[in-house]
Amino acid sequence: MIFIYLYLILFSPAPVTTDPLIQQKLKAGQSADILCILKTPWANPGQYTQALDSKEAKGNYIYSNLSAFAQKSQAQIVNYLNQNHFEYHSFYIIDAIHIPAANAAVVRYLQTNPAVLRLEYNSTYRLIKPVQEVLTNQSLELRNPLAVEWGISRIGADSVWAQGIKGKGAVVGSEDTGVELHLALKPNYRGMIGVDQLDHNYNWHDAIHVINPLNKDAVPGAFNNPCGLDTLAPCDDNNHGTLTTGVMNAADLQTGVAPEAQWIGCRCMERGWGMLSTYIECFEWFLAPTDLQGKNPNPAKAPHVVNNSWGCPPEEGCNPANFVTMEQVISTLKAAGIFVAVAAGNDGSLGCSSIMDPASMLASSFSVGATAFNDTLASFSSRGPVLADQSKRIKPEISAPGVAVRSTIKNNAYGAFNGTSLASPMVAGAVALLISAYPQLSGKVELLEEILKQSAAPKFDFLSCGNDQITTIPNNLYGYGRLNVYRAYLLARQMVSTRLPNDSRHVSVKTYPNPGDQSISFGLDGLSSHSVLNIYDVQGRLWFSQKMDASTMLLPTSTWPAGMYFYQMYTLQGVALGKLVIQH
Repeated sequence: MIFIYLYLILFSPAPVTTDPLIQQKLKAGQSADILCILKTPWANPGQYTQALDSKEAKGNYIYSNLSAFAQKSQAQIVNYLNQNHFEYHSFYIIDAIHIPAANAAVVRYLQTNPAVLRLEYNSTYRLIKPVQEVLTNQSLELRNPLAVEWGISRIGADSVWAQGIKGKGAVVGSEDTGVELHLALKPNYRGMIGVDQLDHNYNWHDAIHVINPLNKDAVPGAFNNPCGLDTLAPCDDNNHGTLTTGVMNAADLQTGVAPEAQWIGCRCMERGWGMLSTYIECFEWFLAPTDLQGKNPNPAKAPHVVNNSWGCPPEEGCNPANFVTMEQVISTLKAAGIFVAVAAGNDGSLGCSSIMDPASMLASSFSVGATAFNDTLASFSSRGPVLADQSKRIKPEISAPGVAVRSTIKNNAYGAFNGTSLASPMVAGAVALLISAYPQLSGKVELLEEILKQSAAPKFDFLSCGNDQITTIPNNLYGYGRLNVYRAYLLARQMVSTRLPNDSRHVSVKTYPNPGDQSISFGLDGLSSHSVLNIYDVQGRLWFSQKMDASTMLLPTSTWPAGMYFYQMYTLQGVALGKLVIQH
């Protein structure tokens, strides 16, 4: 099939979409930093891995097929670039070639090549910069240096620890400004192979090969970066990556959600500035980590979850023309069984629809807003609905503590900060805890997302965005609510004990009314009968179980205690998860 497709694209001319920023650069007599995106049948790789059970099987399938296809589809262009002595970097996670200094002749060649789909300007991205906490009397009370941090307790992570689950066996990925080998982070670095013995192969990658001009250095050159370029060992040139990694899995039993999970890292920003190409490079490396020479990719060494606390506003080059590229990259990573957590952004002061930058706005990303001490939405937390692509989709998916979050910073120190960039790694750490508790969940990204959403503590606000009503769940402020990893652990326990289907597909179940009082109706559109409905209370105890012999069912609830319940619907077509609220 691949060879037939290659023949068709090579001999079927089609117009090549070219980013106007490229044309502007060339007209000004400058070279253009471009991404050449090729035509591919792998735009939705998830359709090929859905039925694969394990993360390893999904990763191997994605890597082997996409890398083989890219090698063939890019051969002609690569040969041209080599013959004309142009620097380039090939990607397979999306069939693309990065050409950092393309001239008009290269652009004309690519525009007339039938294998090329579009030419994109290599946009500049920025981290979602946290705000250092102004210590109030309230926050000072929460700063007990010997206590578990307030956010860790609020999401119930310490309750999961009490079950003997602290993240062992799970691997998290930090895609950020790098990571310092902080005293609280070094023990969990996967490259630690013994006392003061380090092996950075497959555990560290640096996608920063040049100094970013947006740093506006007076004298350009690698010496302007405290870490240098193409580093061969973990280093943080900004502090942000050390901060977010600590939230995921610092080993101090105070600040990290999963204190026994391992971490690996990829530096994608140069002092806080990255490019579309550096993010793609890191995503690709996480899909199949390599040795320090960038060779011998091995998808078996991929992390279970990757945290991304960065964004790209329109004034920095992100626009609808290149949204699809990042969407495809993240979708591919998910197809390989890797969970992608993304900070929603700190533009809440702009009001509704302030989630407007990749990757937080994208359908494939699991976006995380921020909550404060009293479980209200942090004032800075960006909100949906998404209007940047006119989708009006509800964002974020979930929220987590993001105010006065204390974590690791450079020079073996600690600091407290505000921001959704602190909330997102809490979700990544929660995923690590769930996979540590139930390895069967590894690679089942959609199922993990659903567990986190349905176990979240519902949150509402008198404010509303989009079509939200006061009691709408999910809503454009909190998503499904504030993260509760202990409830997620209980829900996952019941799922695993019942039987996880090999296929993690989800089916749609309608419940009405929900919240309910006397009864709740269940409807399964287009599904066959012979389904099983299980309902659990918030403690994870089986409350109700019954086979469904029809596509609809009326469940009497008048005698049920008021509160929250979780349902699981097992069908021949897949599994459905959801939350019920009984109000009398």
